[in-house]
Amino acid sequence: MPAMEPSVLFERVALIGIGLIGSSLARVIQRDGLARSIAVAARTQATLDTAKALELGDTFTLDLSRVVEGADLVMICAPMGAYAAIANTIGPALKPGAIVSDVGSVKAVAIRDLRPHLPAGVHLVPGHPVAGTEHSGPEAGFAELFQGRWCILTPEPNADASAVERIADLWRRAGMMIEIMDAVHHDAVLAITSHLPHLIAYTIVDTAAQLEEDLQQEVVKFSAGGFRDFTRIAASDPVMWRDIFLANRDAVLEILGRFDEDLTALQRAIRRGEGAKLEEAFTRSRAIRRGVIAAKQA
Repeated sequence: MPAMEPSVLFERVALIGIGLIGSSLARVIQRDGLARSIAVAARTQATLDTAKALELGDTFTLDLSRVVEGADLVMICAPMGAYAAIANTIGPALKPGAIVSDVGSVKAVAIRDLRPHLPAGVHLVPGHPVAGTEHSGPEAGFAELFQGRWCILTPEPNADASAVERIADLWRRAGMMIEIMDAVHHDAVLAITSHLPHLIAYTIVDTAAQLEEDLQQEVVKFSAGGFRDFTRIAASDPVMWRDIFLANRDAVLEILGRFDEDLTALQRAIRRGEGAKLEEAFTRSRAIRRGVIAAKQA
């Protein structure tokens, strides 16, 4: 086999799922020539037709066994609830030396559901590009989505070092910074930085949706306040987030319990008119926001 050009990381990449993350990654690979060919699989023919019309790959199929044939990299970009079924289907069709990775937001469950179905000689490198918008579908993707963001890789202790480095290199080429982390620790961190905020946003917006009709209309009319930001988060893919909360339930419930205690303390301070306690809490929160800005993650 002839040597690959310096820019080419993989001969053939298979993308299982072509939503926001999958389609954005496809655009990066095409823009920078990171693979010689891209094979795309989707759950529905409609999604596959859209991806084909957008020219997000070279071959398109609904057949998961077919899409991974000959692939050096299989990137799973599907809802986490489908991981076990996907791995069970593709396992026998994977070539020796192939790398299987993913973009899911919960890593311990990703390893649990994928690992048992992968044959010996196939490398598993779970990953989580911490980037996104509230939009979904193949048409929502754009190559700049990952620029300046973090990608967290959670390889198992005995993972092949060269496979981990190849996945890290892929995400670096996409513009991301790389962090290697234990899967369970990742899930605890993301429970507070991502999962809890989404749960709160869904709850606030759902509360508004169940208000009396006249009050609900006023909420929408004057949503330029904080409510608007919550609606953006709550517009995220409901299937994806359903699976995330179920997959990371222990860490989410732990941090939700702590949040509930803090919320009760603020409720008590408001009821008792304890302005100093409120100001103290808000000052801590303000410092966190400044830290996010300083880290260029705003």
